[in-house]
Amino acid sequence: MIPRRTLSQDYSISRIIKGGWHLAGDHGAIDPSVALHDMAEFVDAGITTFDCADIYTGVEALIGRFRETYPEHAQRVQVHTKFVPDLTDLAHVDRAYIENIIHRSLSRLKVEALDLVQFHWWDFGVPGYVETAVELDRLRRLGKIRHLGITNFDTARMAELVAAGVPIVSNQVQYSLLDDRPTKGMVDFCRTRGIALLCYGTVCGGFMSERWLDKPEPGSALTNRSLIKYKLIIDDFGGWTLFQSLLRLLQGIAQKHGTDIASIASRSILNRAQVAAVIVGAVNTNHLKSHAKMGDIQLTDDDEAAIAAITGRRRGPQGDVYELERDRSGIHGRIMKYELNSA
Repeated sequence: MIPRRTLSQDYSISRIIKGGWHLAGDHGAIDPSVALHDMAEFVDAGITTFDCADIYTGVEALIGRFRETYPEHAQRVQVHTKFVPDLTDLAHVDRAYIENIIHRSLSRLKVEALDLVQFHWWDFGVPGYVETAVELDRLRRLGKIRHLGITNFDTARMAELVAAGVPIVSNQVQYSLLDDRPTKGMVDFCRTRGIALLCYGTVCGGFMSERWLDKPEPGSALTNRSLIKYKLIIDDFGGWTLFQSLLRLLQGIAQKHGTDIASIASRSILNRAQVAAVIVGAVNTNHLKSHAKMGDIQLTDDDEAAIAAITGRRRGPQGDVYELERDRSGIHGRIMKYELNSA
């Protein structure tokens, strides 16, 4: 059984969430009929919570088709989407803009209310994110949204939303054995406010796997934006040599538990304070059996201590959650795409 976590009194999710970004086409062509069948397979395995976004091209509509094609499965599914205004739209976000995007997500997903809307704001230098969150809460009270979350908000701005009375249940953040930025204030804040962390990037775009064990450091010819993004995190962490030391340790732990490197890396993050779930990006069901067994893995104190001995040698990444990525002139920010909603 996939373990579950309660986010609010009337709402629980699977602690492993099926990510949707990989279905947007950046990782190769998607066969819709195969993708729909795969969604049903995930639900049958107990992974009933799906993550998507208004800016993941075609993914909300694909999940809407899944709901029509597999109605019995759809009754068991929780769908988390996002509200991500384009960078150039931030200064003009108003009630009409917000309602238009939310109604579009409702139509695409073929639902009367969105289970969880996760709000992202590209540039905190542009005012309006507090007012926008309050407007989203108004739609929650009107029944268009069931629960409100945020994504990639840092601790200070999350505190502003809480102070404004926005009932945040979750923050979706990048959190992995390589990237511990949530521990620099956010975990403690979330603990005192009862806010859950939904974590992406736990396998670093696939770098946390046997595929990269004892392999030479890749050059500039990485095959997709996800690998480019997480190679920068490896560099910040301490470089390829330290990363390989971590992979070798994780392989040994994985063999002891009869699983793989990715599952150990994700399980360790699932054990962390305030982590409600990890998001696994899956184009297909190739790793579904491993995902389904993740809840059964019981890491020992010695396992965690050995992991901490290596990750404690990290150099970075520095700063709060998503701080590096918000610098559009920096190496992390330059690879982001900021205008996907209108597209």
